[in-house]
Amino acid sequence: MLLATATLLCLSTAAPALADDKPGGASNNSSDKDKPKPPASMSTVGGARLGEPGTQVDLRAGAPVLPKDLSARSWMVSDAESGEVLASHNSHWRLAPASTLKMLFADTVLPKFPKTAKHRVETKDMEGIGAGSSLVGVKENETYSVHDLWLGVFLRSGNDAVHVLSSMNGGVAQTVKDMQAHAEELQALDTHVVTPDGYDEKGQVSSAYDLTLFARSGLQKKDFREYCSTATAKFPGETKKVKKGKDKGKTKRGEFEIQNTNRLLTGDLGLDPYKGIAGVKNGSTTNAGTTFTGVAERNGKVLLVTVMNPDSGESQAVYKETARLLDWGFAASGKVKPVGELVAPKGANTGSGKGAPGKGQAGGAESAAKATDEGSGGGMGVALGVTGGVLALIAGGLFLLNRRWPLPDLVRRRRP
Repeated sequence: MLLATATLLCLSTAAPALADDKPGGASNNSSDKDKPKPPASMSTVGGARLGEPGTQVDLRAGAPVLPKDLSARSWMVSDAESGEVLASHNSHWRLAPASTLKMLFADTVLPKFPKTAKHRVETKDMEGIGAGSSLVGVKENETYSVHDLWLGVFLRSGNDAVHVLSSMNGGVAQTVKDMQAHAEELQALDTHVVTPDGYDEKGQVSSAYDLTLFARSGLQKKDFREYCSTATAKFPGETKKVKKGKDKGKTKRGEFEIQNTNRLLTGDLGLDPYKGIAGVKNGSTTNAGTTFTGVAERNGKVLLVTVMNPDSGESQAVYKETARLLDWGFAASGKVKPVGELVAPKGANTGSGKGAPGKGQAGGAESAAKATDEGSGGGMGVALGVTGGVLALIAGGLFLLNRRWPLPDLVRRRRP
């Protein structure tokens, strides 16, 4: 039985358990005793079982066993719509999040600016970008639409695009403050924000549980869904003088193609796109190792899986372990007893008292209309259809349970 809300808010008072400073964590050749261990007591937001170290799952008759080849320090499988946590492993362990923290950045900042707004990039907008950051290729003294910048954030995990949007939002410090406040509103209490882009900084932590909350909240937003499900797009390049032809001497702005770094979405050498995948965000830094939160739909069931820092040494391990957990979750649906739940935002009126999707949209109704290349404002490779059903958004912020989300159907993706 799930705990009452008052109990769910109970947190461990221990200091944050940080990932170690070695690339990807402990060496694959290290013994288990050399690897970082989760705290003996962690947050119980979402249920007491989620605060216990180790794997938490309750298999009923006919339920498949969990995959054996899982090496992640922390992971969680949950039903995106009902909020039930089907299984977890150290889901409240506070670890470095890498660029999966950009889900919180997007969920916080995306509603503030219309996608058609334009911004001319100045030198100050690009200050403070960490050495070795992933970049989409934003250039000073060029003008970009907000839509362009969000494509850079979601597809290329561009820290340059994050810093420009942060500058538009009043600066990095203000954006970090806004993100922290939004995390607390979502009851993502394992999270401490230091940078808006997930770049490694001392004390910056989140958890598989919190990253799942960020994804679930963000996916309530139509633009968030479209950006995180876009495989390829055109991004504005530099403005240069034409050297040849009839337009010689005139200035012309080029463009270049960018591809989503989510390998379950686009595929890669030795890795096929995952059937039914619809986002969300991947990350990789020295301190965090690899991290990933993915959402997928099959046969009317929408699952969220978060995986943090696998250390098996397997190629594309974070994606392969996510795919195994998604496969398990779809096979186990209805055959396991939930071990916890995804809680509602503090101020949300769910109409039921249970966990519900996060804050983020105004009242009214959003049709599950088809997403097209034109409708996405230039994104190429966006899903041409959406799963059936309509997400009803009730005026006054009523967050509903057991309603279909209009997720893009990404079983087969069109190539440009």
